Amino acid sequence: MAANNILFEKIVKLTGKAIAEFDMIRARDRIAVGLSGGKDSSTLLHALLALQKRAPIQFELHAFTVEQGKFLGSLDGLAQHVAQLGVPWTLLNDTPSLNLVRDAVPHGCDLCSRYRRRAVYSLAQELGCNVIAFGHTADDFAEAMLRNLLFTGAVKPLPPVALSSGGEFQLVRPLLYVNEEMIRKYAADQALPITPCACSLKEGARTKVRSFLQSLAEENPHIFSNLISAGIKSWQMRRNAPLDIEELVL
Repeated sequence: MAANNILFEKIVKLTGKAIAEFDMIRARDRIAVGLSGGKDSSTLLHALLALQKRAPIQFELHAFTVEQGKFLGSLDGLAQHVAQLGVPWTLLNDTPSLNLVRDAVPHGCDLCSRYRRRAVYSLAQELGCNVIAFGHTADDFAEAMLRNLLFTGAVKPLPPVALSSGGEFQLVRPLLYVNEEMIRKYAADQALPITPCACSLKEGARTKVRSFLQSLAEENPHIFSNLISAGIKSWQMRRNAPLDIEELVL
């Protein structure tokens, strides 16, 4: 088996492990897969397609992208790629977000995230989807765990599975056990179309924490897995508590 096939099989296996462990997908689910224009979410779609063919249950996939006026290039490559995969794809132009950019209204990540969350829920409802899948990776889980601890004083991991505030949708993050390095190699090998967002170029707490973790991981390869394990244990202890707000980053 070629090296790239071995890598993809590992990604699929780890994705399947997370799905099974946290009961992310059930029979007849209709799943809205958020595509951000980056390598992580596109890899997630590939993995879910592979699992769809192998799973003993049937479920549907529908990809979507929310346009908030911050993409640094055309989404034509993404559209063509998803079409080649045979997955329906919806591009939603979020008018409130686009107006912020058009009118140069000063705003932070919280407002942008709130608009995006509202747009995602509205679209998922329109598509008849009951599950929304995001492409957060193992690195995202570890980074969020440490960032929240350092900057908010709270042990608040990204939940692998959560319900939307109204209980209409199950939010899942199937790449929990897949790290960025694996995805980076797979994306390069497959020449996945990438359209970066302006927000991804910002230097902030997130990038500083991630750089710190990566430097620690050079000496201790268990840094990320330890944080993920601690985060899962913490999440399981507070799983039945009401959610205040979901961290929604596409």
